[in-house]
Amino acid sequence: MIDYKAVTPTVTIETEAPVAARPKVGFVSLGCPKNLVDSEVMMGLLHHNGAELTPRAEDAEIIVINTCSFINSAKQESVNTILEMVQHKRQFGGKAQRIVVAGCLVERYRDEIQKNIPEVDAVVGTGELEAILAAAGLTPSGHANNNSPFNILPQGTPEATIHTHAISMSQTDGEVAQLESNSMQQAGQNLIDRAPSAVSQHSRPLADPEHDREIAPQLRIVQSLAETGTTHGDEPLNHAGDHIVHTNPGSNTNLGAPGIDSDAWVSTASQPSRPEGDARERTGRFSRESWDGATAALPEYLYNDATPRILTTPRASAYIKIAEGCDHPCSFCIIPQLRGKFRSRRMSSIIAEAENLIKQGVREITLIGQDTTCYGEDLGFTDGLATLLDALAVLPGLRWLRFLYTYPNKVTTRLLETMAKHDTISKYLDVPLQHASASVLKTMKRGGNAQIFLDLIAKARRIVPGIVIRTSFIVGFPGETEADYKELEAFITAAKIDWLGVFTYSDEEGAKAFDLPDETKVPNRTIQTRRRKLMKLQQKISTKSKAEWVGREIDLLVEGESEETELLWEGRTSLHAPEIDGKVFINDFGPHETLVPGTFYRAEITESHDYDVVARILE
Repeated sequence: MIDYKAVTPTVTIETEAPVAARPKVGFVSLGCPKNLVDSEVMMGLLHHNGAELTPRAEDAEIIVINTCSFINSAKQESVNTILEMVQHKRQFGGKAQRIVVAGCLVERYRDEIQKNIPEVDAVVGTGELEAILAAAGLTPSGHANNNSPFNILPQGTPEATIHTHAISMSQTDGEVAQLESNSMQQAGQNLIDRAPSAVSQHSRPLADPEHDREIAPQLRIVQSLAETGTTHGDEPLNHAGDHIVHTNPGSNTNLGAPGIDSDAWVSTASQPSRPEGDARERTGRFSRESWDGATAALPEYLYNDATPRILTTPRASAYIKIAEGCDHPCSFCIIPQLRGKFRSRRMSSIIAEAENLIKQGVREITLIGQDTTCYGEDLGFTDGLATLLDALAVLPGLRWLRFLYTYPNKVTTRLLETMAKHDTISKYLDVPLQHASASVLKTMKRGGNAQIFLDLIAKARRIVPGIVIRTSFIVGFPGETEADYKELEAFITAAKIDWLGVFTYSDEEGAKAFDLPDETKVPNRTIQTRRRKLMKLQQKISTKSKAEWVGREIDLLVEGESEETELLWEGRTSLHAPEIDGKVFINDFGPHETLVPGTFYRAEITESHDYDVVARILE
């Protein structure tokens, strides 16, 4: 359950000021990069339809909080943030007229939010991103229930312009939108606009494992945002996104041979599911019947290259979500219930979005999904991620290409060979292993064991020279014995993993592990002790590893002045994923009087610390 004790008495406002014709919207985005992309899509839709984004919550007439609900600490952070924004609604002369809560917390606790925080005016689930317009009052349906202060918006698509041009199946959604906006181009209007800043509180994990400390979410004010949709903010919305309606897996849908364009003629209205997902649905994997207020249909939404989007990442970097949902049976996880069945975006749409981002000046693209290694299986691809990487890696102007969240038994030889083949693909493999004990992994419904994982890591290092491995582990899973823990400890010692996070088990209602017998649950004190011991072990491994970096020449993406001191600047190599890995501190600008954030420089590592290194600019 969530602690709502911080809710203060409701303040009654006699008269509510009307929302302005061009309302100011403030955004707070919590959780993972996948959630951040959802926020960027919602901001794009709002901006495209006339809203003005503001970085100041006290100036916002509409405040949107995109929430996370993965573990207990994330749920509590989401609730605390909602309550903080409620105060903004009550203060500053009642400027904030509307609060919208979106994301995973809505999928899990719709009724509880309504009951306990009546100041919330609307909710938007993970598969209802288009409904942000109605929630913000920008469409007539947003006022359909004026007798209630709380509108639960159904899944659906707001009114869209009907295509009147002949459309080839090989055209991307962006190309279709381009046809319909030719008259606007002739009038001299830009198809890609820049938008004002927005409130963006993108939280890193509440536990910072690599520094063994707890961190509070920080408000990140974004000063420069780019709309990466293919239509201008003043034009009609031609395509908001796709809604995937799965067909019977036994149907005779011909998917053709895997290839760059073979998915272009697969209608997203009749896209088949992965066989694993269909089988697990029959066994109740996606059931939400026990969830109070979250029994609506599973999310089916997918944004595409024609969906307006506002970037909130630094100018040179951007995420692309290549798939949504998850079919895996992991017993500690409720993401499948929150996000729905696994569904891939069309490859042509992803490529079109990447090309569009590069035109904006993006040089680093990170592909994300609940499991990127499943990409394309529902479209008929074999090694779909490798095929996609082959297509993206050669795009002119792209410097770094990375993918996150892979599944151990789906890291194929071809995928590793593809990484090795292209200089633009970061030699970086993010593969959450979760544990090393076979018995714990079996209860987790993950499979594998320490030797299988050691073999995978050795194979990756053999095929991709210089590769770095990131992984994460859960300690304290129900039934984890001291022997299981010692096996995990021995595995970490042997594997010498480059980037490692250790998270404590969170007992989540709705996950299969929640129903395991109480006597199997590990005491919290034991869990915390095991985590601290593993982090101390990893600190020694990392310190030795980073010492080997000294003397290397590297390409460095400079991000700006350090948050820790104005005497240093910060940057990343291609071996550092945004926000989650260590840092490269810059203490010598070399031949430059100043550096330009978002620019690549050649640098040399001059010293190392436990997780971070120091560099000087060479050129």
